[in-house]
Amino acid sequence: MRIAVVGYGKMGKLIRSQALGSGHEVVAVIDPFVDLPEVTDTHVDASTLNGCSVAIDFTHPSKVVDNIVLYARLGIPAVIGTTGWYDQMPQVRAAIDESECAIIYSGNFSLGVALFFQVAKLASRLFGMTGLYDPFIQEIHHAQKADSPSGTAEMLAHIVLDNSPTKTTIYSDTLHRRREPGEIHVASVRGGWVPGTHTVTFDSQDDTVELTHRARSREGFATGAVKAASWIADGRKGFFTLDDMLEDVFLQGESVQ
Repeated sequence: MRIAVVGYGKMGKLIRSQALGSGHEVVAVIDPFVDLPEVTDTHVDASTLNGCSVAIDFTHPSKVVDNIVLYARLGIPAVIGTTGWYDQMPQVRAAIDESECAIIYSGNFSLGVALFFQVAKLASRLFGMTGLYDPFIQEIHHAQKADSPSGTAEMLAHIVLDNSPTKTTIYSDTLHRRREPGEIHVASVRGGWVPGTHTVTFDSQDDTVELTHRARSREGFATGAVKAASWIADGRKGFFTLDDMLEDVFLQGESVQ
């Protein structure tokens, strides 16, 4: 693949390294704020993306929607790891539907997180059936993380919401009141150098059950993003999630290692 890395922060650097180590060619590295020799340009446009077969975008929520619309117009498949733009999903879907492009997005490209989501889905159904357990979510990230809650926590909250018969809404701000019975509270902590820890708790008067995914490093996210780029650039058209990719891979009996 001929890859454009859009956004050259910590994840962008890991993605470039992972892509090169996997035998791919990184033809563009685009970031307006990073002054390093490997950065080829500061803005995303047709000329700076010229020659790339797929883009991997870990930019800022304020920029990513315009980037996705551009990828769609240019017909460049893209992996979107940026979060914080999901409220604009209808606009993005419309742009993809009107194009011949393919987009795969996720708040977390770690295979372990994707499997963790599947476990959380089943657990939410089982605990919800009892009528005894109250679910809530906590996520912890390093002090430099720009958004709160994390995209992964938002995805996890929606999984619990969709599979809990008594829950109707997600609340992710600090509570200065009693929590309503139908709410799922998502709490965020920022500090230190934590790559990412997500816990969903099912609590009853008799016991507590916790499911936790704890990332040890960001390398797993980068590996997943590069694998997603290979999958999305393989002649696909449309709007996909990481679950779509994993379902396709597992159905074909292929390895995701």
